[in-house]
Amino acid sequence: MTTAYFESPDGHHIAYRCHDGTSGLTFVWLSGFKSDMMGGKVTELEAWAKAADHSFLAFDYSGHGQSGGTFRDGTISSWRADALAAIRMQTKGDLVLVGSSMGGWIMLLAALARPGRIHALVGVAAAPDFTEDLIPGDLSAEQKEQLQAQGFAIIPNCYDGEPYKITKELLDEGRNHLLLRGEIPLDCPVRLIHGTNDEDVPWQTSLKIAERLRSQDVETLFVKNGDHRLSESEDLNRLCRTVGRLLDQL
Repeated sequence: MTTAYFESPDGHHIAYRCHDGTSGLTFVWLSGFKSDMMGGKVTELEAWAKAADHSFLAFDYSGHGQSGGTFRDGTISSWRADALAAIRMQTKGDLVLVGSSMGGWIMLLAALARPGRIHALVGVAAAPDFTEDLIPGDLSAEQKEQLQAQGFAIIPNCYDGEPYKITKELLDEGRNHLLLRGEIPLDCPVRLIHGTNDEDVPWQTSLKIAERLRSQDVETLFVKNGDHRLSESEDLNRLCRTVGRLLDQL
């Protein structure tokens, strides 16, 4: 599948790729913070969905991957809007949303906005509320001063070497979308996968999501010694098995 582009209602030039199946279900991949649609998990799930004759959509948020825009200008609101635009413009029928890390937050926000279309949700190290619960506590005194003085802080990135530029706007605006302070009014089946050695998003976050969801069909799978990315071959196989079993149970 080749990359195509669409213009969102917000004027974002969004890169995406999609496949049309005949099963009636569309899988939508929602990437993590500063990740893109070319990662191992998304390509593995894409191949699985195609083999099972499901439709599939992956896209890059604005400021990510092959999409236009600047990462520093992004917020949870803008990336949520990108996801909803991609869903509205590039999918039809019932949806299975699969979100990784920040994508797990966007997944829940998108499901709350379009509950009538959601067949099921799958989170991989899902990270709702990370702008409030995780980033501020990890900032050094120097980074906090930089955030107040310059409107952003530079945070080391252990994955690709390029530091993150975390803006005050990202943190402040994220408070408009916090989910773990009350009930998450979703009733669809949900599966959550999380590594116990995740150094970026504590595995307890998945427990909090499960507790807050109104749905009674929620299962959590903890991977012993699993890291945040969960991108090894056994992790990819586990993801596809989990999705397959979920569909068999519905």
